Amino acid sequence: MTLRRSSRTSLLMASSALLALFALAGCAPEPSPAPTGSVLPPSSSPAPTPTATPTPTATPVAIPTDCREILSDAVLAQLADVPLNDPAFGTAGAQADGSLTCIWGSPATDTGRLTTTISKKSRGPALDMLNALVGDGFTCYTPDNGTRCEKVWVDPQYPVNDGRTLFWRDGVLVDTQYVGLAPSGYTDAVISRVFD
Repeated sequence: MTLRRSSRTSLLMASSALLALFALAGCAPEPSPAPTGSVLPPSSSPAPTPTATPTPTATPVAIPTDCREILSDAVLAQLADVPLNDPAFGTAGAQADGSLTCIWGSPATDTGRLTTTISKKSRGPALDMLNALVGDGFTCYTPDNGTRCEKVWVDPQYPVNDGRTLFWRDGVLVDTQYVGLAPSGYTDAVISRVFD
């Protein structure tokens, strides 16, 4: 009797030990998969320090020095009878700061005048200025890889339209203001000649 009880106890203990072994085997971690991708084995020498490669930038836009060169033949034909850069308007043409001011019109009249200034203007100040114009009723949009803002209104003294058109791209601002003189295709011609 004692012998049988002892065998049963041994059998139960052996079974328990076997179950515990299986349970522990089930908790063992899976083997790690082999690395894939571009993992490199460690090398004995230190890796070279990478150097920064400068990002290519657009070629700076050259500001023209001649007011007639910024317009197409079709626009120049519309201005054939309009004086350019009359001394009565002050300094016009190429300026000491590298900008260009073109004044079409006669000093004998208060209307029929158009002034364009082409100057360097960095992105931040240019976009701040153009965004402020939206609050003044200008319409702004983004043609020709730049930002263009424009507004037309009736002159307070004369029965003509006045207006202003600005175009900014690549650090250059084209600013045109007019009183009763708006040749068809003027700003598009300037953009084409200056930026293309």
